[in-house]
Amino acid sequence: MNEPVSRRAALRTGTAVALGGALPLESAARAAQPPKRPLVEAYAMPQSYVAGEDVKVRLSCLGDSYWYKVYRHGATKEEVAGGLVENPQAHDVPKDASSHGCRWPVGLTVRTADWKTGYYSVAFGSTKGPAVDLASAFFVLRPKRPGRDADVLIQLATNTYNAYTNWNGYSLYAYHGKHKVQGRRVSFDRPQHSQFPQWEEPFVKWAERAGYALDYCTNLDLEFHPELLKKYKLVLSVGHDEYWSAPMRDTLEAYIGAGGNVAFFSGNTCCWQVRTEEEGRALACWKQSFGDDPVYKSGDHKALTSLWSHYLVNRPENQLTGVGFLWGGYHRSHGQFMDGSGAFTAHRPDHWLFAGTTLKKGDTFGAKLPEYKVVGYECDGCELVWKDGLPFPTCADGTPKNFEVLATAPARWHPDDCEWYEKWPKGRAGNAVIGTYTRGGTVMTVGTTDWSSGLRGNDANIVRITKNVLDKLGK
Repeated sequence: MNEPVSRRAALRTGTAVALGGALPLESAARAAQPPKRPLVEAYAMPQSYVAGEDVKVRLSCLGDSYWYKVYRHGATKEEVAGGLVENPQAHDVPKDASSHGCRWPVGLTVRTADWKTGYYSVAFGSTKGPAVDLASAFFVLRPKRPGRDADVLIQLATNTYNAYTNWNGYSLYAYHGKHKVQGRRVSFDRPQHSQFPQWEEPFVKWAERAGYALDYCTNLDLEFHPELLKKYKLVLSVGHDEYWSAPMRDTLEAYIGAGGNVAFFSGNTCCWQVRTEEEGRALACWKQSFGDDPVYKSGDHKALTSLWSHYLVNRPENQLTGVGFLWGGYHRSHGQFMDGSGAFTAHRPDHWLFAGTTLKKGDTFGAKLPEYKVVGYECDGCELVWKDGLPFPTCADGTPKNFEVLATAPARWHPDDCEWYEKWPKGRAGNAVIGTYTRGGTVMTVGTTDWSSGLRGNDANIVRITKNVLDKLGK
């Protein structure tokens, strides 16, 4: 959602942070020099392919040769290809690369005949130095025959990867942007910083090891290949799935209405509306500066690239997920609930979600191991009213009327994030909320980015709840 708490903390405690001002002469001289480019810079464009298609990796190399290795990341990290490239080309970086891409030609073609659907990385290194990875790129293979070998489709949060990537100076965030400037448009056509290892990979490792078959796609595939979803019983969102376009959302809501199931093992989900441009080569999002979005003057405010829950857009993410960031916030992050337990409290333990867990009303779960707490970073919730010790949604925030609240944990926005929004009630605290609703298909959400941490730590309750969801909704 916003800048890392480590930098926030430094700003508030007085810890030395490079904010500008005079530099020593030696430092000033270094700052005047252009940054040294890495030996290899690379990215796959496009990011998603059907298994069997040739993957187009675009790269710039300053050396006279390099090696590469291709890995599939599933139950294990499996090397599937590799080789040596002689006489590669170096390419300039356009000044507008952050927003409009590098436009580099294809420098490496990866053949994927007979490869599995999945997330793949390509590591690069120098032939004249230590055998260490100097750069990497990633791509996703969609199944050649959707739904033939799996009933579950996981769509990876590649829009979020791009939004946080500040390669060549700018992302959709100011905290690590050039001159602390927040970008308004970010291109996929440049080296990307993948968040897959942090969020989705622990889930994928656990699921494939546990025997669950998954098919893979990217965020953009929901927009440009909506026919994919018809072949699956369950679609997954995992981790930090923050940036959604209207066509993506339309696709998933139509799928649910037609009887498809969705599980959001994620938080801060569908928070910002983005527009894809150049047929999916870039994302535009004006966020807090929604008045500068060209759409604003058109009067069609539903298309504003700001919060989905903004009153001008009037399409809160709660209508899709059951929960939203306006009634959630941070837990053990950004200075909010830093002494929080990182656990959920169960409210309706007789629900099918908790079958086999032995949890009772009021029991906490998800923080058995200190390093694997499931409530953390960014959380989604809904407006609640409490009756006889049980929480119920008010549904005034867009949450479906049949949404059932199963567990909660406290969460709260930081003032720097929320007080730009003119309808924000200052001082409000919310919750991370686990719940379900049905509208054609069944939708389940865990309301936290860090759910996969519990799978990484093999937390018995988290494992059982996850299995219950996959077994009930995905078979």
